[in-house]
Amino acid sequence: MRTFEIAVIPGDGIGKEVVPEALKVLETVADVHGGLKFQFTQFPWSCDYYVEHGEMMPKDGLNILSNFEAIFLGAIGNPKLIPDHISLWGLLIKIRREFEQVINIRPAKLLKGVTSPLVNPNDFDIIVVRENSEGEYSEIGGRIHKGEDEMAIQNAVFTRKGVERAMRYAFELAKKRRGHVTSATKSNGIFHSMPFWDLVFKDVKEDYPDVDTASYHIDALAAFFVTRPHIFDVIVASNLFGDILTDLGGAIMGSIGIAPAANINLNGKYPSMFEPVHGSAPDIYGRGIANPIGQIWTAKMMLDHFGEDELGKKLLKVMEDVTGDGIKTPDIGGKATTREVGEEICKRVRGLA
Repeated sequence: MRTFEIAVIPGDGIGKEVVPEALKVLETVADVHGGLKFQFTQFPWSCDYYVEHGEMMPKDGLNILSNFEAIFLGAIGNPKLIPDHISLWGLLIKIRREFEQVINIRPAKLLKGVTSPLVNPNDFDIIVVRENSEGEYSEIGGRIHKGEDEMAIQNAVFTRKGVERAMRYAFELAKKRRGHVTSATKSNGIFHSMPFWDLVFKDVKEDYPDVDTASYHIDALAAFFVTRPHIFDVIVASNLFGDILTDLGGAIMGSIGIAPAANINLNGKYPSMFEPVHGSAPDIYGRGIANPIGQIWTAKMMLDHFGEDELGKKLLKVMEDVTGDGIKTPDIGGKATTREVGEEICKRVRGLA
């Protein structure tokens, strides 16, 4: 039997509501599989923890997490208590950076029974591979002067190593899918980094002659997400461009509440981290209507990461059958509660046995 040790951080807001449903689904999947087991260890690190302890996680938090095979995160953020730049950099981004989670993956797929705001979505099925460690989100820069001479400088950092590994990941992923990679660029407006990005993309694609490619400027690409999302398979993008495209992907799916994400460590030194895109949503926390699909889809991505691709496919089909039969939370046009959706998915997963 394969046992996976998982660190669980429900975090803030609806993270505390959707994570328990996803854990129940994972336990049900393990029961049905028979040769699979999860050992969950929960940590209370959150904005509430910060209020009590003055830090988002204990000083040895990363050392604690390093002993696990994956991190399963709910949501981080409560701006009424803590500014976002403190909460995110104190936990989420800290884990991403120090655990060398250099790739971020976010799918955007039209699920059965979920109405896209697009008039004609054409059953799009996209995966965005986002460079997750450098680019526009570099910490290099600063502020000087006051008053009318005040100045802020933010340096974007693009290394060949960082750019190339994101692109190679995208090409390898495309080989398992429909064989097409699109590069998000802006070399007609950003003088140094984007022409460099284009050059590396040209170099990498020579090693993948069987994979078709395209390159679009980010403004046109964002427009095509709305007008023709079905033409895309795998998209590779810088940290900023990938961030923007994936939130747009959640929007065209019909709700950011169903959008999952994975932060991948490639060298095996540290665990990868799996989290939904929706954030803590304090406006609906406590009402029992948060959509657990994003968190459960994130669990599916964790199964894929562990090499359980067939189980992952079965779980995604179950999720689609549930939404297709109208068992949905209010954000996607249903009347079901968070718990009812989770329980229905568990029930149908048991039926796979």
